[in-house]
Amino acid sequence: MDREKRLKEIVEGIEPIDGSFLEKARAHTAELVMPPRALGRLHEIAERICAIQRTERPDVSKKNIFVFAGDHGVVEEGVSAFPQVVSLEMVKCFIRGGAGINAISRHVGADVVVVDMGIVPDFEPASEEEKKIFRNMKVRRGTSNFVKGPAMSREEALEAILNGFKVAEEAIESGARIIGTGDMGIGNTTPSSAIGCVVTGEGAKVMVGPGTGVDEEGMRKKITAVERGIEVNQPDPADGVDILSKVGGFEIGGIAGCILAGAYYKVPVVVDGFISTAGALIAAVLAPVSKEYMFSGHCSEEPGHRRMLSHLGLSPILDLKMRLGEGTGGALSMSIIEAACRVHKEVMTFEQAGVSKE
Repeated sequence: MDREKRLKEIVEGIEPIDGSFLEKARAHTAELVMPPRALGRLHEIAERICAIQRTERPDVSKKNIFVFAGDHGVVEEGVSAFPQVVSLEMVKCFIRGGAGINAISRHVGADVVVVDMGIVPDFEPASEEEKKIFRNMKVRRGTSNFVKGPAMSREEALEAILNGFKVAEEAIESGARIIGTGDMGIGNTTPSSAIGCVVTGEGAKVMVGPGTGVDEEGMRKKITAVERGIEVNQPDPADGVDILSKVGGFEIGGIAGCILAGAYYKVPVVVDGFISTAGALIAAVLAPVSKEYMFSGHCSEEPGHRRMLSHLGLSPILDLKMRLGEGTGGALSMSIIEAACRVHKEVMTFEQAGVSKE
């Protein structure tokens, strides 16, 4: 099927969350044996899960985190503190279960899926166990340097989005009740900053941060790269595919597709940090209603992240000064989301507990 047509079908198939279940959930919260809304945002989280899943018994017990990996031509501009080879090395670490996202996912009971969207080297899992958690959805071996022209073609951008949709779709069909986005890609805070600028209208000096720790000179190079990339390519703020193709990354496209899959299949999506939120911005441009299915896992230390979240109307569940990426903040927040759902289902009502309400 034509990719443009398929994406259009997906976007048109995304429905708003169900307001009737939201009202039922709020009415149930009012009967819980505690002062009115005494657990604050936990109630709001659980109620929205009810509205997303169309149920009075919210369930997020089966969790999946997707770590989308891709390389970036813009590293030629000296925008990263780490060499590009680290992308592959970290993919191997994810596969072996030794990275931050693996430790936190084990803690919260989430399955990790590593998706090669476009790192430069080819990678083949060494064992059957590794094959279970790795997906090769490579669009191309790294994007082009967007300072000199588009990061990718429009067709490649569509492929990246639909590849992300597909891997999330497979997990949902296998029983995932909540999904989360993660990333790996040396240099990817630069395209994420560019996307943030295009969608929110903020300037590069506001949106760009140190990423993995570039120095003052590196910051100047990043700001210049973002400004030049936008000037050279003139991405259309109203066209998510155009933005992605002009100044994005393959893993960012995968994240956008993953979010669209959650919204399409009525599954909550926990968005991680800065890079994942760039993907969320693309998804929101393509399908504004997809925002109703998003939860912001945490607020990154990248300065532009709060502006991205404000644009999306999202409030982070956690704010722990994290800046690792990989999906770590999103995974950790799943524990809070599950606690919220347990409160909603397991706490007695005043009547059940035999406690006077007045």
